[in-house]
Amino acid sequence: MNQIQSLLNDCLIKTKHVEHAAIIKLKDEIVWASTLGFNLQPQYALLLSSAFFKNLLHVRREGLYFKEKHYKCVRADECSIYLKNEDRGLIAVKTDSYILVATYSEGMYPSVCVEAVEKLANYFRDKEN
Repeated sequence: MNQIQSLLNDCLIKTKHVEHAAIIKLKDEIVWASTLGFNLQPQYALLLSSAFFKNLLHVRREGLYFKEKHYKCVRADECSIYLKNEDRGLIAVKTDSYILVATYSEGMYPSVCVEAVEKLANYFRDKEN
């Protein structure tokens, strides 16, 4: 396990309110690291990058299809996208260099997932400056 995977596990998975997580490098639009069992295909890295840079208004209005499920938008701005599908959710937070992606499932608190992802994104923002 590399340092970034450890960071994802320590900061997100260990909250017990994040099911899976990944980090996408914006420069290359590739998955830099992901947690065990989260196979984030390249097309999803592109989808999330496009959601922030090209389709934010569309995501806000229509939601997003991710891994064959439709997610309704709860929040979408230039830094964060929060999506929900019944008892599951997807959180994506953008920094200057990365998109952090996390999912939560039934029995997990969305607010804890959001807080953990936003906090980790702030850590990356601080390191970028």
